[in-house]
Amino acid sequence: MSDHHTYKKIELVGSSRSSIEEAIDNALAEAAKTLSHLEWFEVIDTRGHVVDGKVGHYQVTLKVGFRIADS
Repeated sequence: MSDHHTYKKIELVGSSRSSIEEAIDNALAEAAKTLSHLEWFEVIDTRGHVVDGKVGHYQVTLKVGFRIADS
């Protein structure tokens, strides 16, 4: 086991018709399909798509950090 860790950060955009929280969950769930060792996220932008005067989609930009394997 290493006495240090090395991380990588990527940027993702999640979306949802229901909520900001679900947009975050959707982005993290998709990332978890192909990335291991997800450790944290930070919301860097929140926006939405308007349809007929109502929220059509919530969109959330995340920075997601994951640990490099064996570090």
